[in-house]
Amino acid sequence: MADKAMNKGELIEKIADEMNQDNKEHTVSKSEAQRFFDSFQRVVTDSLNNEVDVQITGFGKFYVQKREAREGINPQTKSKINIAASKVPKFTAGNALKDAIK
Repeated sequence: MADKAMNKGELIEKIADEMNQDNKEHTVSKSEAQRFFDSFQRVVTDSLNNEVDVQITGFGKFYVQKREAREGINPQTKSKINIAASKVPKFTAGNALKDAIK
């Protein structure tokens, strides 16, 4: 596991910096990059809530995986418990992303 983690604020700053390197005609502020990121997050969340996968070719796929109800064990008491069915968001990296990681 990585020793470092980028938080949301650092990610937004990196997005703004990257966009400004690519486009000298229009600079992107951190607040504008924040709005772009928030929109992306809402679109992915809404799509997954509506059971629509989000496939970004080369980058990856966001989808919902359904977990069946099952029986588990409480680690403190060792007694059996019922775990309800649930839905969990998942991400699978695309080939281009996998290949880019060194």
